[in-house]
Parts: sequence; C-alpha cells; structure tokens
Amino acid sequence: MSADETATRSDATVPPPAQPEERVLRLGDVLGRDAGGLIVLLVLFGGLTLASDEFLTGGNLGNLARQVAIFGIIAAGELLVILTAGIDLSVGSVLALTGCVTAELLVHGWPVPAAILVGLMVGVVLGVFNGAMVARAKLPPFIVTLGMLGIARGVVLVITDASTIQPLPPSFSALANGSVLGVPNLLWIFLIVIALTAFVLRRTVFGRYVYAVGSNPESARLSGVPVTAVLISVYALSGLLAAVGGVLFASRLSAGIPTGGAGYELNAIAACVIGGASLFGAKGGAFGAAAGALIVGTLNNGGNLLAVNAFYLEIIIGGLILAAVFFDQLQARRRASAASP
Repeated sequence: MSADETATRSDATVPPPAQPEERVLRLGDVLGRDAGGLIVLLVLFGGLTLASDEFLTGGNLGNLARQVAIFGIIAAGELLVILTAGIDLSVGSVLALTGCVTAELLVHGWPVPAAILVGLMVGVVLGVFNGAMVARAKLPPFIVTLGMLGIARGVVLVITDASTIQPLPPSFSALANGSVLGVPNLLWIFLIVIALTAFVLRRTVFGRYVYAVGSNPESARLSGVPVTAVLISVYALSGLLAAVGGVLFASRLSAGIPTGGAGYELNAIAACVIGGASLFGAKGGAFGAAAGALIVGTLNNGGNLLAVNAFYLEIIIGGLILAAVFFDQLQARRRASAASP
C-alpha cells in the first residue's frame, strides 16, 4: 500500500470538526440574578395597567417615583452590606437622625450646602462605627446594627425633643420637590445612585472584593483582599446612602421628622432580597435591588389605587421575601448536589 493511499484512509477516519453550538442570548445571560426582579416588575406593571386606568397617568407615576426613590437609594447601600453576608438594620434610624441634623442646622442659619455636608458626614461616621464593630471587634452585624438602630433613634428624639423641625428654606425644599425635564429630581438622584452602584460592583476592583468577601472571607484574606477595609467601607457607604435618603426625606417634607424612616430598613432589605440578592452574601446586583424597590413601591401604590387594605399588602411583601429566600436556597442546594460526586 502506498503512502498516499495510507494518508487518504487515515484522513477518512478523522471526524469532521464539531461546529460551535449556537447559543440563544437570554435575558438572564445579560442581567443574571437581576432578571427575575425585572420580570416580576414588568408583570406587575402590566397587571396594574389593566386593573386601573389611573396607574399609567403622569401624576401617579410621578408620585410612585417619589415614593420609591428614597428607600431605593437606601436599598443600594443595604445591598453592599448584604453582598458581604452582613445586614444593616440601622438605616431607617440613620435616615431620621441625619435628616433632623441637617434641618436643625438650616433652622439655625447654616448655608444649605454646609448643612447637607454635615448631615452626610454624620451618616458616614455612624456607618464606619458599624463597620469597625463588625470587622475589628468581630461582633455579629445583626447585633451591631440593631444597637445602632436604637442609639440613632434615641439621639434624634433627644436632640429634637420629639418635635418636628421647621420651617426650612425653600431652596432646600426644592432639592427633592423640583424636577428636570419634567422628571422629578428624586428619580434622577435614584437613577444616578443605582448606576454608580452597578458600575462599582461590576467594573471596579472594590466591587470584586465585595463579592469575594461575601463568598468566603477567609479565602479572600488569603488571596490578598483587605477584608477589614472592605467591610468598614460597605457599612460606611450604607451610612452615607442612608444619610442621602435622610436629607432628601427632610427636603421632600420641608421639615425634620424625628420619627421618619421607621420601617425603611425592612423595605430596603425586602427590595434587595426580592431583587435577587442572597442574604448569605456574594449574590445580587444594583439593578435587581432597584427592581425590588420598584416592586415594593408599586405594590403599595397599586394597592392604594385599587383600595386594597394596606395590611394585606404587608402580607404580600412578607410572602415575597420568604419565597425569594426559599428559591435562593433551593437553587443553592441543587447546585451543591450537582457538584458533588
């Protein structure tokens, strides 16, 4: 047999190269865990549009945007903490304290920018304290932030004597009640905060560190991640965004309300969890938290339009939280069983 014949037969036995399998691009491939919250939001919008003629009106959507924006901003800070497998229960009380501090300074004649800056600094300081207790003192985040919830709420009631602080300058009130291009300022600020949070988490080294700490802090430390600095930073950012919410809350009502922000921590946590974040860390994204905030706000708004008892809405939101955590754990167990030999 000639060499040419041998080569021909050898070539005939070689199978043709496999063609690359065509992959259909799905919403989940682009948005990951954020997709579920966005789908629920679209379904909810569609259902309320059919159920109420007033839902898609400009006035109602403007009210919805203002309702959602403040605790949506807080949810962005809460998300950073949750991604590290922590929790921040103090954001509602920090909101009240920073808003009242800002209002108190304005009443005493401080310039608006200076009063706002001091209010934001108070939020950062409280956040740094929370982070230091968690990262350095090794205290459980639940206990630390629960303690701060009581401290901040007590301090604001003491310094205000549980009284509303007003009147505030019109220029300060315009910050939250004004609009640009027909869109409420609160919505613009909310979108900017969510966009910046998404950029930090997806495109920066710090964002990768946050996910690494939430996945396994010891492995992250051995890999060179500054775990302590990351933990303090996420709590500081949570305090900062709670302070932003506090300033906007005072601006919207044109008053410092010492009882303001009650329950906002639960709304923020609910927004993150419903939007796809895992309470066990390292899973979730900014757009999912934004979708979760919109879901919670839309449920409340739609309930008001349809005259649904507000107590039923609380039951629905609580059920959504339980369902989100249940399915997250179910998926985690399935992945673990699939990975095991």
